[in-house]
Amino acid sequence: MPSPKLSTIDGDPKAMVVFTDLDGTLLDSTTYSFEAAREALDELRARSIPIVVVSSKTRAEIEPLRSRLHNEHPFIVENGGAVFVPSNYFAFQLTAATAQDQYHVVGLGTSYSVLRQALKEIEQELGVELRGYGDMPVEEVVTRTGLSRQEAELAKQRDYDEPFVVENERCTRDALTQAITARGLRWTKGDRFHHLMGVQDKGHAVRYLIECYRRRADRHRDRLITVSIGNSLNDLPMLKAVDRPILVQQPDGSYEQDIELPGLIRAQGPGPIGWNRAVLSLLA
Repeated sequence: MPSPKLSTIDGDPKAMVVFTDLDGTLLDSTTYSFEAAREALDELRARSIPIVVVSSKTRAEIEPLRSRLHNEHPFIVENGGAVFVPSNYFAFQLTAATAQDQYHVVGLGTSYSVLRQALKEIEQELGVELRGYGDMPVEEVVTRTGLSRQEAELAKQRDYDEPFVVENERCTRDALTQAITARGLRWTKGDRFHHLMGVQDKGHAVRYLIECYRRRADRHRDRLITVSIGNSLNDLPMLKAVDRPILVQQPDGSYEQDIELPGLIRAQGPGPIGWNRAVLSLLA
């Protein structure tokens, strides 16, 4: 795989890589379309700047989307549960990777069966209903997400992350957090669901790939600039991991109130509209 062409940012030639969330960020939160970001996507492709998808979505969901995006770069699934790198993408051996199909896979998360068991234990312990994807028939996932039936079936093919909802108000945030952390697990908030997972997050996975891209850039004597774009609290670790963190607006024009960090760029516009504007501004 060729190294990214040089981009000129702040007057000096640099290599660049863009990490992006999907739902509510690159994809419209209602239509799941990326058409509003087409101009910036085309510009990144013209400059051979890698776009790395970093999502709570599964491998089964991301692969068809990558095809529509004509994206052949690595991707990160299920809130940092695993890193998928196309075979022969980097010209060096990857640490802790195993060969799987056409990828080298770096698993960082806790197995889905462990998460499912923990969710049911926590449900009984707290006396509340915690309804996860594993409890939902496909039709319910369709209703809750607006996905097609086929897309919902792909969303249920999970390995490292369990999306769930709290079905009543008797469960406080503190009680839920305590029950989860007592089991050596953690949780975060996405666009529509809470997510139960192991110790991984998007930031761990992004940092792994940054080191790979930095190693490749060093071979070409390029200085690497890293960018990440998100919209929700589960994107915060990813935003913290890069040089240029970008936060897009929610559909109502607000920003995720729990995301604050130095150097944060607040894009003007929700989802792919803000994504497009922020990336074009960065490349100008």
